[in-house]
Amino acid sequence: MNLPTFAFWTTTDRDRLAIVGPHGAEISAGELLDASNQIARNLQALGVQPNDVVALCLANRPEVFAVALATAQIGAYLVPVNRHLTAHEAGYIATDSGAKVVITEADYIDRFADTPATVYSLGGGEGVRDLNELVCGPTDPPEHRRAGGVMTYTSGTTGLPKGVRRPLPDAPPEPIASSYAMFLLMYGMTPNDGVHLVTSPLYHTAVLYFATSCLHLGHTVVLMDKWTAQGMLERVQTYRVTNSHMVPTQLVRLLDYDDRKAYDVSSLRHMIHSAAPCPISVKYAMLEWWGDVVYEYYAASEGGGTMVTPQEWRKKPGTVGKPWQTAEIRILTDEGDIAAPDAVGTVWIKMAQGFEYHGDKDKTDKAWNTDGFFTVGDAGYMDADGYLFLCDRKADMIISGGVNIYPAEIEAVLIGHPNVLDVAAFGVPDD
Repeated sequence: MNLPTFAFWTTTDRDRLAIVGPHGAEISAGELLDASNQIARNLQALGVQPNDVVALCLANRPEVFAVALATAQIGAYLVPVNRHLTAHEAGYIATDSGAKVVITEADYIDRFADTPATVYSLGGGEGVRDLNELVCGPTDPPEHRRAGGVMTYTSGTTGLPKGVRRPLPDAPPEPIASSYAMFLLMYGMTPNDGVHLVTSPLYHTAVLYFATSCLHLGHTVVLMDKWTAQGMLERVQTYRVTNSHMVPTQLVRLLDYDDRKAYDVSSLRHMIHSAAPCPISVKYAMLEWWGDVVYEYYAASEGGGTMVTPQEWRKKPGTVGKPWQTAEIRILTDEGDIAAPDAVGTVWIKMAQGFEYHGDKDKTDKAWNTDGFFTVGDAGYMDADGYLFLCDRKADMIISGGVNIYPAEIEAVLIGHPNVLDVAAFGVPDD
């Protein structure tokens, strides 16, 4: 089964609304498709070939999708760079990834002063080229079309981050784009019938993935750059938003917003959250307010995962769900044995496609076991019915008097206090 993708929806209606910018600018599907084809052709003319890298450091702008759609059809890796990184950190990613081209904007040009890549910037700037040089010329699709992908840099908490690199198929881009759209069917979304709200920075793996997948499903994408509860609710009401991807902190702040009940949220159908444990009290409150439209999943930049519907969650409060059809989950003890139901161990995941940490064979080898499962170090347990419950990252676990204490449990209690905006709990040695 293959679903139509963004190019199909565009050829049937070039004037359909594809993107609404953070300040209300509207971009039609035809405009976005033309720009992506121009960028793709011009990148090829620069010498970007299959398996080459294009780094991207932009705010939440429509141009992000033009570049993403371009690299996805010339077999290149797109590396999103966190625009809040220092010059040293951002420059490291551009250099380590081997980026041939960096696309950025005026505020972030200095991050890439020392990179060997050719740098393009919105509006140009000293020492760089103007992005308009890439958005010009014929608008026909590029020649030698081939599926590209995204390489996200992750796990930099205790050192320099590494790119999660998956092999790219020698195949046309349409089947891969179709698989992205089909992923959303798992949540009950339907083609050509939705509005997706981007509430977080697009340099995050899941944020870009969900937004791009919604474009391929025929949905309009509405962008926010700096998130606020009021700004989100205004857009939900104005654009009749049906779905979004969120993090628990945003749910907490929505519940703390005094005027939240003044907005019409009846259009919401699939509000998906992940990235951190969600306190049970917060989830119950959101379900009471929005109804049974709050979905949750568990995954990492490396892959995933599990998913739980609101109806299932009500029966199993706190769960992050059962494995996707394309994934398998095991809980293993420190000795490598499969843990009994309800026994806490390390969460291991198996997917159809593997990955490597770019340029770090040792880290790659440590992430995988001999059965083809990988772990990012999360602790959790599965109940007798196969539902996964997370505790915390094993590296964050506090051991006191021989007892395992998970900071996430402490944080879940404190975040519920009306005077607490956000919280982080961690252990320190006590002689």
